[in-house]
Order: sequence, then C-alpha cells, then structure tokens
Amino acid sequence: MSLEYAILGFLNYHPYSGYDLKKIFDTSIRHFWPADQSQIYRTLTRLTENGWAEMEKIPQEDRPDRKVYHITEAGRVELRSWIASSPPLSEPRSAPLIQVFFSGQLSDEEILAKFEGYAAIMRALLDQYEQVADQLGPFQKEIPSPREHFFWLLTRENGIASMRANLKWVERVIKRIKNGEIPKG
Repeated sequence: MSLEYAILGFLNYHPYSGYDLKKIFDTSIRHFWPADQSQIYRTLTRLTENGWAEMEKIPQEDRPDRKVYHITEAGRVELRSWIASSPPLSEPRSAPLIQVFFSGQLSDEEILAKFEGYAAIMRALLDQYEQVADQLGPFQKEIPSPREHFFWLLTRENGIASMRANLKWVERVIKRIKNGEIPKG
C-alpha cells in the first residue's frame, strides 16, 4: 500500500512516466523502499483505476507512445490524508535474523564467515546511504524546495543510523565468535 503513496508523492511534484519513476526510486528512496519496474507499472494502473492519477499518451517518432502520469485532485487529497495520518507500522521481518536464529546448526567457522559476510554487506549499504544526498542532485534542481530536501535527508539519516547500529551489533558478534564465546553442543 505504501508504494501507491510513494508514487503519488512523486507525481505530486511532477508528471512522470513509469520509467522516470523507476529512476527516481533508485536514486532517492531505494534505501528504504525499493520498487521494481513491474511493481511501479501495476501500481500506476491501480492509481488510475482509483481516480488518483491520470495517464497521458505522448506520441513519439520511432518509439511507442510515452505514457506520462499526472496526479489528480482526488490523488492529492488521498496523499495528504495518508501523510497526515498515524504512521502505518508493520511487523518487523528479517530473513537474515531467521538465519541467525537457526545458525547453531553450523560450525563456528561457518558462523564466522556468515557474520563477516553480513558486516561486508552492511558496510557496502552504509556507503550507498552516505551517497544518497549526492544522488538527489538532479531531483533537487527539479524540486527546488529546501523544506522538501530537509525531509528527504531525514530518511537518509535514519538509514545511516540504523545501518551503523546493525553493523556495530554484527561486529560485536564477530568479536564474541573469535573469542570463543559460542557454547558447544
């Protein structure tokens, strides 16, 4: 459901094609809400069916017509209502923690490799999060509101803080494994 509102949020700034929306997702909110191309197109179809967006076909030479989506007034009302409502909280889910939960079945060496792999992934994600501000450059020109940019960057701060906390935990676990603190049998 939140994907619908993310797309409405972007359409509230500017009309976009599904392709353009995918590029925006990948360079702005992917660190907390990824979406693939097919999800975006399915959602755009639902938004038009709900009357929250309209599709405009723009003829192109040597290519199929370009479909550009515009938010409707009903879409603006729905978006504003959703933003003003209580935040939707979902149950936390983590495939990596399911693996951790059952890792007692692995050898100490396998467990160490697993956690070192987690740490490497987290460091790479942290690097990506730290580059988000640089990636927003083209959209900051398109939507020049410092107020909007402030809130965009709050999501980056959250991602960095969460990833640093997770990395710190993983590094403590690695240290415990290396110190031989894993009980046997």
